[in-house]
Amino acid sequence: MKTKIYTYCKITFLFVLMITIASCEREITDQNNLATFQTNPDVFMDAPAGLTDEFFISFNPAEGANTEGFGTDDNEAYQGTSSIRIDVPAPNDPNGGFIGGIFRDRGEGRDLSGYDALTFWMKGSTTASVSLLGFGTDFMEDKFPVSIANKQLSTDWRKVIIPIPDSSRLTQEKGMFVFSAGTESTGGVGFTFWIDEIKFEKLGTLKLQKYFIQNGNDVEVNVFTGVNQRITGLGAIYDLANGQSQTITISPNYFDFNSDNSNVTSVFGLNEAGEVVTTIIGQGAATVSAEVANVLAKGSLIINGQGDFPHAPIPTATNNVVSIFSDVYSNVPVRHYNGFFAPYQTTEGGAGADPNNVDIQAPFANGDLDNIINYTKLNFVSIGMYEAVSNIDVSASNTLHIDINVRENIDNGDFIRIELESGTGSGATSGGSFTINATALRNADANGWVSLDIPLSSFPGFNSRTNLGQLFFISDNTVADIWVDNVYFYTN
Repeated sequence: MKTKIYTYCKITFLFVLMITIASCEREITDQNNLATFQTNPDVFMDAPAGLTDEFFISFNPAEGANTEGFGTDDNEAYQGTSSIRIDVPAPNDPNGGFIGGIFRDRGEGRDLSGYDALTFWMKGSTTASVSLLGFGTDFMEDKFPVSIANKQLSTDWRKVIIPIPDSSRLTQEKGMFVFSAGTESTGGVGFTFWIDEIKFEKLGTLKLQKYFIQNGNDVEVNVFTGVNQRITGLGAIYDLANGQSQTITISPNYFDFNSDNSNVTSVFGLNEAGEVVTTIIGQGAATVSAEVANVLAKGSLIINGQGDFPHAPIPTATNNVVSIFSDVYSNVPVRHYNGFFAPYQTTEGGAGADPNNVDIQAPFANGDLDNIINYTKLNFVSIGMYEAVSNIDVSASNTLHIDINVRENIDNGDFIRIELESGTGSGATSGGSFTINATALRNADANGWVSLDIPLSSFPGFNSRTNLGQLFFISDNTVADIWVDNVYFYTN
């Protein structure tokens, strides 16, 4: 018999996959609460063990979470009489296209400092993969989450072991279990999996290979004063007793971060997305490293402080402005700033459609943020105004303005071609192009910006100005790394 018990909590799914939710720039602390809390290791043993009355607290249905597929199953169990049954929905399920949530301790939290792993047994109706499994997420503080990704199921019961990186931090933990599953591994076909015997254990058989930051690499970046630089790729790898290794993603709160030059980097904190950041405060070089429980993590971030950010000139146009990307004007809705057209496009950067959440956010002197697109590995890329948004009408304008900053040496054969395409997604397409040659690209101001004001008459074939659908940047890899700002049409 299957019993469905659920509630939901409003939380952004993407953030939960890898990182903690935290208030902006709060300082990381490793202070432990001196009070003593219960040490009960059991989470689910035929029934919920010391969990909230809701038992299963779902991710937010408004963000696509399906609350209908969770329950218990008295006909399947690894041990005892019952297990948890999870029916993973198809992406087009009207009740939600993925399923996931947490189990939370019903009290003030548990002292898990005596354990070294969360363990449970799991099987599936097919050998699909479960996107996220872990603990430490409670939809409240979410200080110490740990997770594994894309765990493949077997059709018989298999034990899953998720190591605890530093159990001394977990003296009052409420997040007993978290999972999330979709159909990415099955091509959109739903499936079922079961979980049983969820508990914390002291195995004594886990061997740490390494903790790591920056995915274990020594990464060098050039960063300007005032920019919040993220330290990413946080995790650990353990050897299990069966000879297999297990990689885990872990919260920044398990780490102690260090910089060898406090004149370049500020104190470390967490941003609103739960990522660890440091604000660049001066010029020079600084190497960021980290430790977990006094063990040095592999990898580092080498920061070259570049001084003040070289902003593009502030636009002054006022007549018939139609802005696609600028902090000075109100921007029209776009489908994307990078369409990521596979398989031929190599360009990275410009992900998403939010002009206030792009590649570079550099502060002006007054504290306002300057948003800039950074296209790298450029061969071609488009800004799109079609499908999810309307084509735009630039018929009242006669000039296209773009600010471009080439972030590499310019050779004689280098170029960037701008193409305008009408009718994308709404009818027959047509358009024209204008090429910026190497001489024009070298004609930059002191900050490296080339400010272009191109008459629309310079785009032969661009005759349907009422339904602009795409604006392309094309370099055929002659120029690979550029900044783009202030893309708008106006009347000159």
